[in-house]
Amino acid sequence: MRARTLILLIVALILAGGTTMMARMWLASQRAVRQEASPIAVPTPAKSVLIAASPIARGQLLKPTDLVWEQWPEGGVDKNYILLGTKTPESYSGWVARQPIAAGEPLTEAKIVAPGNRGFLAAALHPGMRAVSVPVTVTSGISGFVFPGDMVDLIVAYSVQDRPVPGQQQAGPMTDHKVSETVLRDIRVIAIDQRLDSKPGEAVVAKTATFEVTPKQSEVIALADEMGKISLSLRSLSSGPDELKQEVADNSPPTSTSEEPSTPLSESFTVDSDISPLLHAPGGPHRPQGIDADRVTILRGGQSSATSVVQQQ
Repeated sequence: MRARTLILLIVALILAGGTTMMARMWLASQRAVRQEASPIAVPTPAKSVLIAASPIARGQLLKPTDLVWEQWPEGGVDKNYILLGTKTPESYSGWVARQPIAAGEPLTEAKIVAPGNRGFLAAALHPGMRAVSVPVTVTSGISGFVFPGDMVDLIVAYSVQDRPVPGQQQAGPMTDHKVSETVLRDIRVIAIDQRLDSKPGEAVVAKTATFEVTPKQSEVIALADEMGKISLSLRSLSSGPDELKQEVADNSPPTSTSEEPSTPLSESFTVDSDISPLLHAPGGPHRPQGIDADRVTILRGGQSSATSVVQQQ
């Protein structure tokens, strides 16, 4: 009886062990089938592309700070994107945007124009603006310290003749006077000679300067170039609308004996008589020869005295 029980126990253990092994084998096979059916996705390595750090407007000259590197999934990298290791942001300094570029948008060379390439100057102009060039010298161009992107005033110096005072006969011959006048304010320089960019710390003594102006301003510059010598007056980087208003308020016409209406305060000019007291004001009376026009004789009874007259400037 004991031998029979022992045999049955051994058989039961063998059957249990076999069942367990078969169950484990079946579970392992099912796990392998699932792994083959849905393999684990391996992440694609990212590449760095050149993007706009901030919105770039059409016609804007690029600076290295306008561009940054951004990691981009390899599957989304276009062949026209600029990849890290091919070029640097400094490589595109001085290039101009053909069209607006949004912040974070990848940069492509189809959206920008290199200096010297066809269409570069036209792309650098804002809509409705024109480009006009004028000759400059070492002195009129501020010794080469005017660079593309600077804001300047345009001054023209020329000669004028005395105008007769209404109702008064002109005494003596007509006299030429030298005058200077600020004809345009706060205009942008977009090129010096054929260069639309500048190297840091490099002063260029140019022969021509190109400005971005309105159609009306281009007519003013063309006429001013024919009238006399053009000079540039460099503006501060902190110049703004308030400064322009203050300039208009500070400008006043020079003293004149003319009875014609005074010059509007919006104009700024200087005549040679404002610089030297030896010159009479244009349109003013000539000093008769042999007569001291600055002295007045006063008669009081039987006595006479002379006094000097100081002209108010």
